Amino acid sequence: MAKLSRVMIVGAGEAGQMVINEINKNKGKLNRQVVALIDDNEQLLGQEVCCKTVDGRVDDIPDLVKKFMVDEIIFSIANISNKRKKEIIDICRATSCYTKTIPSFLEIIDGKVDFKIIRDVEIDDLLGRDPVNLDMDKIRGYISHKIVMVTGAGGTIGSELCRQIYKYGSRKIILLDNYENNVYNVQQELLMKYDHQLDMDVVIANIREEKRLEEIFSKYRPDIVFHAAAHKHVPLMEANPTEAVKNNVFGTLNLLKISDKYGVKKFVLISTDKAVNPTNIMGATKRLAEKLIQIYNENSPTDFVAVRFGNVLGSNGSVVPLFKSQIQAGGPVTVTHKDIIRYFMTIPEAVALVMQAGAMASGGEIFVLDMGDPVKIDDLARNIIRLSGFEPDVDIDIVYTGLRPGEKLYEELLMAEEGLKVTDHNKIFIGKPQEFNRDEIFGQLEELKLASEDEDVPRVISLIKKLVDSYKKPEDVNKLI
Repeated sequence: MAKLSRVMIVGAGEAGQMVINEINKNKGKLNRQVVALIDDNEQLLGQEVCCKTVDGRVDDIPDLVKKFMVDEIIFSIANISNKRKKEIIDICRATSCYTKTIPSFLEIIDGKVDFKIIRDVEIDDLLGRDPVNLDMDKIRGYISHKIVMVTGAGGTIGSELCRQIYKYGSRKIILLDNYENNVYNVQQELLMKYDHQLDMDVVIANIREEKRLEEIFSKYRPDIVFHAAAHKHVPLMEANPTEAVKNNVFGTLNLLKISDKYGVKKFVLISTDKAVNPTNIMGATKRLAEKLIQIYNENSPTDFVAVRFGNVLGSNGSVVPLFKSQIQAGGPVTVTHKDIIRYFMTIPEAVALVMQAGAMASGGEIFVLDMGDPVKIDDLARNIIRLSGFEPDVDIDIVYTGLRPGEKLYEELLMAEEGLKVTDHNKIFIGKPQEFNRDEIFGQLEELKLASEDEDVPRVISLIKKLVDSYKKPEDVNKLI
């Protein structure tokens, strides 16, 4: 018989008891035995729970790991803040033990624990972000029985929007994307999930093509548009600035025009922290898109709004999947700069807040999401290496490659001149609307369109700087830090 793994259970409450009982009943099958039980409840210390004495508190974990020769720690507290969960998991991970966790109490059904739901600690667990509280009635109030279009539906944010929209009783979802493979995968996922009960159409279209959009809007008459289609990769857009302009500026402008024409009730632009004092063409084009949102809102019955947030964990092209693939290849893991920091949130959290902001929208707002504390990318890389079972700088090297074109050390969520207005949601704020000269902007836009079509990069950059006066070179920003 194989040697049983010696397990410490953190949490002697209901969830922990279920884990203990599951292990005790299936000791041979699971190849585990419970040798230590931890809980911070003073009344439980020294008491017997499921035939196992509560041996100590969380702070005692390092000593008790040595005393009981623990191989594996299972975090088994269901009702706990994510901040406190992170603190405890950090203590567990500081030992030499393999650490696992229960995802959430919602996954424990009918008082039973299926050991398969006990998973490895993931990077999301180390963010320490608490679950988002939503006014689901408000969201349902503007989504229910509505025709909802999502542009960029095959992307990270777009696909999650599609997943969440259906929960609120939409009449129909239109998945619009230029890349058929990604959106096909989302379509198949949703069809399987909802057993083909979902009223959904997939539309392949390029938002740059005004005539095609006219045909689509005339056919579907969407009530709500979530605009997530964009070129977002900073270095690639630095190398291809005219493409960023054509897609992020004029693609958005096409959608604004057509949404106004066909009486869309709410239009929500997905924006980015890179639009704030941008140091790259991607961020500058997204800032210009925000300006267009506010300009169009002035004379339209449509509520045009933008929602601005930072990075989401696991998105296409983000550092997390890159680091994981580098680790799988044996390293090295590449970090651009030792001091670079970014704001992160999970994909479901970001999209839930986008939908909540949509419910709040009265038109013209730039909503800014609370991203929590910034994360050092170097720390993130080291945590992912450790979660993969390796030691940074020993098993897997970390190489610092230098800042990429257009990249700055610190991202911002708000320009100094914007101010900040609170809302009735503690994670959603509103930036103060800015004054714009509409005629001047549209005159410059005509010039920008011609320059981008002519592939006149110097002219494009010059015009973008006029249209987005906060656009600066990254070296001018980074040298001040």
